[in-house]
Amino acid sequence: MSPSHVPAGQRPCFEVSRMEEARWAGRVPSWGAVLGRAVAGGAIMALALGSGVALGAPLADAVNASGRGAQLVAAIPVSVVAAVLVLMTLRRSRRTWTSIGFGETAASVRALLTGLGITAASAALVLGAGTAVGLLSWTRPDLSDLAAFVAVNRLVALLLEALPEETTLRGLTWTSLREHRPAVVAALGTTLVFMLVPGAASMVAAAIRRLTGGEPLPVGLAPPGQHTADYLILLFLFGLTLVAARTALREAPLWTAIGTHLAFLTVNRITLEGADRNAGWSAEQSSPDAVLLIPLYLLVAAAAFVVRGRLVRGRPGPVSAATAIPESVGR
Repeated sequence: MSPSHVPAGQRPCFEVSRMEEARWAGRVPSWGAVLGRAVAGGAIMALALGSGVALGAPLADAVNASGRGAQLVAAIPVSVVAAVLVLMTLRRSRRTWTSIGFGETAASVRALLTGLGITAASAALVLGAGTAVGLLSWTRPDLSDLAAFVAVNRLVALLLEALPEETTLRGLTWTSLREHRPAVVAALGTTLVFMLVPGAASMVAAAIRRLTGGEPLPVGLAPPGQHTADYLILLFLFGLTLVAARTALREAPLWTAIGTHLAFLTVNRITLEGADRNAGWSAEQSSPDAVLLIPLYLLVAAAAFVVRGRLVRGRPGPVSAATAIPESVGR
């Protein structure tokens, strides 16, 4: 039975024994075919994100939305476009949402909380240590503003970034690579595609603005105001952390990456941009070295996910694409 034609009701969809893997070894598609499927996930995300960036402001103006409401209006089309295009791709290959890492409600909630919890705990540990040694100092929190920011920011981040990016990249791209290639290759390939998405999305946004006669938008590998090399290095570490999260659980593993993504965006926006975003809480950096705390807590989180994956593999159950990467990283 080919991994691409698993009967309904069997989960996870890409679970195959070593004997089955060997049996199908002679039918592995060419690098070009695998790469094409993997790049498709990145292309879908670039199209979705670029559309949201280009059309977000006009849509918000059309419905008289402002502030966080405008951000929400701009975020919705990104998830809608990504979901529609991924669904079309899945239907062409006769697959379901479960095949790329989604799952039942209870398993999804557990996976989401695992991603949120491990990432938030890692951030608290590292940022707390940074505060203790004087790299960070914090304002007095305004609990009402902080609660409002966390609620709205997580909804916007879910629709604009976490849900569509994880569905297309750690979902479609990772699965396409991992089904036919070793775990390390799949992890690095997925992360490389992830790093190319912002630049491709900026090109899509600029093209749409030009076609619609709107204000021109800048094109670049990093958002305006960000140092390109620093941004790409952080994106690389973040991408690997998301793959580690994606592979830490057997059931509904994509929600672990979504939870990680949400926690990362929330922590960073409070810590680095809390004052500008009226988050009700923010940190001040006493040294330029304080920015290194962000990649450091990502590494701590990634290590925790690898350990979690090892524990999962130690339990009785089939070997799957969802749990393969921690094993390879540990070698």
